[in-house]
Amino acid sequence: MAMMLIATAAYAQQQFTNNDRARGRTMLRSIKDEIKKYYYDPQFHGIDVEARFATSEKQLEGATSNGQMFGIIAQTLLDFDDSHLYFQPPPRQARVEYGWRYQAIGDKVYITAVKPGSDAAAKGLAVGDVLLNIDGFVPDRANAWKLRYLYGQLLPRPGARMVAQSPDGQPRQLDIMADVKQLKRRIDLTNDADFWAFIRDIENEEHLNRHRYYELDNVLIWKMPQFDLEDHDMRSLIKKASNRKALILDLRGNPGGAVEVLQKIAGSLFDHDVKIADVHKRKDNDPMMAKSWGGSSYGGKLVVLVDSDSASSSEVLARLVQLEKRGTVIGDRTAGAVMRSRQTSLQTGADSVVFYGLSVTDADIVMSDGKSLEKTGVTPDEIVIPTAKDLAAGHDPVLARAAKILEVDLDAAKAGSMFPIEWPKQ
Repeated sequence: MAMMLIATAAYAQQQFTNNDRARGRTMLRSIKDEIKKYYYDPQFHGIDVEARFATSEKQLEGATSNGQMFGIIAQTLLDFDDSHLYFQPPPRQARVEYGWRYQAIGDKVYITAVKPGSDAAAKGLAVGDVLLNIDGFVPDRANAWKLRYLYGQLLPRPGARMVAQSPDGQPRQLDIMADVKQLKRRIDLTNDADFWAFIRDIENEEHLNRHRYYELDNVLIWKMPQFDLEDHDMRSLIKKASNRKALILDLRGNPGGAVEVLQKIAGSLFDHDVKIADVHKRKDNDPMMAKSWGGSSYGGKLVVLVDSDSASSSEVLARLVQLEKRGTVIGDRTAGAVMRSRQTSLQTGADSVVFYGLSVTDADIVMSDGKSLEKTGVTPDEIVIPTAKDLAAGHDPVLARAAKILEVDLDAAKAGSMFPIEWPKQ
């Protein structure tokens, strides 16, 4: 991955000064201090922290762009091989929409969505294609999250060279351009235009990340994008489910979220207090408990859907359901990215301040069977994954199978239409 991060600097060339390089050194040193102070493993996964960061400082001397500098900083943390330890680079003055999405399904990486009207659609990239290569990087289940981090957060780029293969075709090379929208370097919230643009961006983000549900016969299907619900919204959805015999909790694509929300969701599904896991910190351990909602908790049948993008709190909840025999988990093996982290906002500079962030793992999460889910994930009770043809047709065999388990008639085509793909507004 190191060669990949350095190579991508070519997409982010700009004037690079000694002041920029000095800023990078300051970032590295602040990050090192945070890791030494808060990282859960006193052995730092066997890494000599001082030596590793000293090596990175030397590499900065050869950096020729901010993009390359950020790649060096990011690689320093990736070497820890820890899903929740990563660098969050300064905000960029552009918003990039690639026009396509991918996901690891089984042992391959597939294109799962193509935006209508995008260059990806015009060039013939299609849902159901296997993604074989992108800019020389071969994606697979184990490294797909690094690809998402690279293109989404670290070094967004204006285009990509891809090799894709349709279910019945030959590999083909595609040069696909992204839709890049330049943003203002400064936003004046006292200016009406800037203020309302800022509000629209927030509303658009909230709309895309909203919790959705579908009522089907005597079953409530709850599409949960992340663990971020306010208490009154959570109680409203559980109350809606309480009038039905079964709940399908769709955690596919859910990256996790707040531990407090996980605890409340777990409490809403059990009629008794339950231990979720043990939180293993650097110096001691704490139990993570879920307090039952008592008579307000949901007592019907439960089916939980997961996939390779279900991570962190999603995985913990799915495994809890298995261990407590509360319901059935179906879908694909989860991400195996299950740690607890602290998010820190940092800054450097005086006259010109640059903001950046850091996620530091401060605890491992060990389930009641004594096992951590990090790197292993959750294996569903029943493996159900879509085929390339299912993807191309917009079918959802996983949700259809969940309905069948609950003795509800739902075909894969209808299931695939319930929660359509949505794209951010540029």
